[in-house]
Amino acid sequence: MQRESQVTRQDHDRDTLFMLSGIALMVFGAGLILSNPVAQGYLSRFGLSNLTEKALPDLERYLRLRSM
Repeated sequence: MQRESQVTRQDHDRDTLFMLSGIALMVFGAGLILSNPVAQGYLSRFGLSNLTEKALPDLERYLRLRSM
């Protein structure tokens, strides 16, 4: 019985490692894409900076409420 639980724990740890490494690769890839000047030009056309400027006060308010 202990052998079976140890195998499933190892499988769970491995799956967690794969998931976290996949998330890290996605974040790294998004950073590479967003650092490209051509991609920044496309995003500026869509008004992404306006969206972030409007979202930041809401985020700050949320963090203040959460810290109370």
